[in-house]
Amino acid sequence: MATIRTSHAGSLPRTDALIAANAARRNHDNEGFDELLAQSVADVVMMQSDVGLTDPNDGEFGHAMAADLDYGAWWHYSFERTGGLSLTGTGLWEQPAVRSKPGEIRLTSFPDRRDRALFPGVYADPDAAGAGTGAEFNFPVVTDKLTYIGTEQVTRDIENLKAGMKDAGFDPARGYLNALSPGSASRIGNEYYDTEEELIWAFADVLREEYLAITEAGLIVQIDDPSIAENFDQINPEPSYEDYRAFTQIRVDALNHALRGIDPQQVRFHTCWGSWHGPHVTDLPFREIVDLVLSINAAGITFEAANVRHEHEWKIWQETELPEDKYLIPGVVSHATNVVEHPELVADRIVRFAQIVGPERVMASTDCGLGGRIHPEIAWAKLDSLVRGAKIAEERLS
Repeated sequence: MATIRTSHAGSLPRTDALIAANAARRNHDNEGFDELLAQSVADVVMMQSDVGLTDPNDGEFGHAMAADLDYGAWWHYSFERTGGLSLTGTGLWEQPAVRSKPGEIRLTSFPDRRDRALFPGVYADPDAAGAGTGAEFNFPVVTDKLTYIGTEQVTRDIENLKAGMKDAGFDPARGYLNALSPGSASRIGNEYYDTEEELIWAFADVLREEYLAITEAGLIVQIDDPSIAENFDQINPEPSYEDYRAFTQIRVDALNHALRGIDPQQVRFHTCWGSWHGPHVTDLPFREIVDLVLSINAAGITFEAANVRHEHEWKIWQETELPEDKYLIPGVVSHATNVVEHPELVADRIVRFAQIVGPERVMASTDCGLGGRIHPEIAWAKLDSLVRGAKIAEERLS
């Protein structure tokens, strides 16, 4: 009988207690935090076991922010693990708009994204877009040489996940921890490095330390890099695909440099088009960068395949050869809707990919992180539907 493994993109809903503890950290109140975090990770790993997932993580609970928000940890956690940054409070929401020229691509400010310009009323209404303004965050600026100062935190993350997996009876080699990519990390202010490319390569050296810690502990590292696809919307005016690919190649090269010597079978690579609930009509077609994604030294490739803006793109795998040492981790349930996908629909989505590349090379997952994007009850219902759909798919494929 065919076997379909199941996982998710990373972030899972945090408990009220953990959110409150993160908020307390804003006032440098860390009393009892490590103990609460360890128990929270143990609980969320057990919940993943109970729902039937095969490949768990810590829900990104270890990516704790000193803020009372239940999202954004995929990026913001790195700020306190990187030396050479200063929290100035200006950040990417207050920078002036930047216009690019052919062959001279530069990212513009977050408010100047093309999707936002097309739908100003939607993005001004958080109830409509779920995107907010972003002004509540303090974004850092690079003011000195970048260094990795997150050894204590990543060691804590590793220990918490491994302990939780042991208690829940998971295969210890199937656990993963999320880590930021150099390309995504570099989307902050820079007052130290002479060029953007120099900044990206500096981040590659810094983040490599986290990748090594995770993989040397016997776990899988998932590289979170929405920027490889999402950057396209943050370039104004819209660039040519040729120029964008050249712009992206630098980021791919830096990531592969950071992953050098690490077994690709211990690496998953996640890209998406941004998890905010907006129109997304300016998203880059996946086919324009799929070869760049496949050139990354990662065996697992995770991407949005249930999102209504991108579900049709499953067809690209009919014409794109998947290297023998790689497997797909398509999203089969979405973070972008409160409607819980029916298991039969989930099975349909899984079977599409399995019939192209083989069931042994498909792991069913979520489009993006569920934490902070949908109500916790809905998030776990979606994961339950994901697992049920995988079982149906197994029967169909046998």
